[in-house]
Amino acid sequence: MSRLVVVGAGITGLAAAFEWRQRRPDDEIVVLEAGDRVGGKLDRVELAGHWYDTGPEAMLARVPEAVRLVERLGLADRLVAPATTQAAVVLPDGRHPLPAGTVLGVPASADGLEGILTPDGVARVAAEAQLPPLTWDGDVAVGALLRERLGDEVVDRLVEPLLGGVYAGRADELSLVATMPQLAAQLPAAGSVLGAAAAARDAGARSRFDPDAPVFVTVADGIGSLPAALVAASRADVRLRCPAHGLTRTAAGFELSVGRANAPERLTADAVLVTAPAPKAARLLASVAPGAVEPLQGIPYASMAVVAMAFPDQEVAAGSGLLVPPVTGRLVKGVTVSSRKWPHLAGGHLLVRSSVGRFRAEHELQRDDDDLAAAVVADVADLLGLSRPEPVATRVVRWGGGLPQYLVGHQGRVDAVREAVSAVPGLAIAGAAFRGVGVPACIRDAQHAVDALL
Repeated sequence: MSRLVVVGAGITGLAAAFEWRQRRPDDEIVVLEAGDRVGGKLDRVELAGHWYDTGPEAMLARVPEAVRLVERLGLADRLVAPATTQAAVVLPDGRHPLPAGTVLGVPASADGLEGILTPDGVARVAAEAQLPPLTWDGDVAVGALLRERLGDEVVDRLVEPLLGGVYAGRADELSLVATMPQLAAQLPAAGSVLGAAAAARDAGARSRFDPDAPVFVTVADGIGSLPAALVAASRADVRLRCPAHGLTRTAAGFELSVGRANAPERLTADAVLVTAPAPKAARLLASVAPGAVEPLQGIPYASMAVVAMAFPDQEVAAGSGLLVPPVTGRLVKGVTVSSRKWPHLAGGHLLVRSSVGRFRAEHELQRDDDDLAAAVVADVADLLGLSRPEPVATRVVRWGGGLPQYLVGHQGRVDAVREAVSAVPGLAIAGAAFRGVGVPACIRDAQHAVDALL
């Protein structure tokens, strides 16, 4: 029997513990968590009689790792498909349906953009065919490329709200290669953004095992129910309020300094998987994989908050929700009408969640919970046109340093981290900071880390 120590009890660390248990049933698995709960950014609250996610509320079903993990946990019957996924974009001149067939907001043609773009904006998109062929070498900011080729409106009205929802980041700083890898992969051959978007869209359609399957799913008890299920299935020794302060190499494996900083305990390990956020991982790896420190320090994080609201049940004409780009000047960046989107949340109350906070806009969060909730409720009531705008319940959940930013050059930083860590036998690193912030991506990274360690 050997001992695996996982640093971090978020979805990545817990999925890795579960995967290790499936392959090595007799090993000892210790999961260290600095906080007072498991799950990391997966969390749920009770809202108007329902379990309600305040972290990720949907999982990409066509990226199979999350769905397969739920099935392996024996919870397949708890998967729920959305009743509607029709979202709209809120712009200064009104609300517009999100165009179909885009790649994270990047259109494949000028068709269907009328209304959401001005006539000049539509003409600018159509004119890309007359531009010189695009030369592609290395990485570039999403905004820089798209503004040059398709114009500002595509970035400000389509791409910005989608990237803001996924990364809480800004298109003018986020890496094209890291945030839109399918589009980037098609650019060399296509020679144009529209051609690359069309090729990426078609390639994605061809890769789907079941084209009629839902794009997104959730879990009836909340995605926030998965951490406890993973702990039970992995039979891991989870130690809460037990941070890891130091990691050293020994002749037999590793030694970690854990627990209270003024009275640390020593914990030995045969293998170590680090799933802590990049800044904490950098400090922990300083002595065993120094080459990983600088690239890890180059991955900043955005803070955000989710406000969950229950209103008296009433009709709203918003489909599954609204995307709210910065050009509107609104506080909120998105609104999900959960009781319309998810069948298991329907009936009784109008359940809504809204997110606040973007990279380099932390001032938006510098108010107490009551003030933040009141401001978000006012924004949401106005956006949805609520006839009864007084909520019966609100919950504010803050995610300080919650979302890693995939800035230009991110792929190079990730490669440098992986190279430094993989040079140390028995050591691995995984998490949202590297190759995807969604739940399926984190699970896939955890499984790849276990592959490497075993």
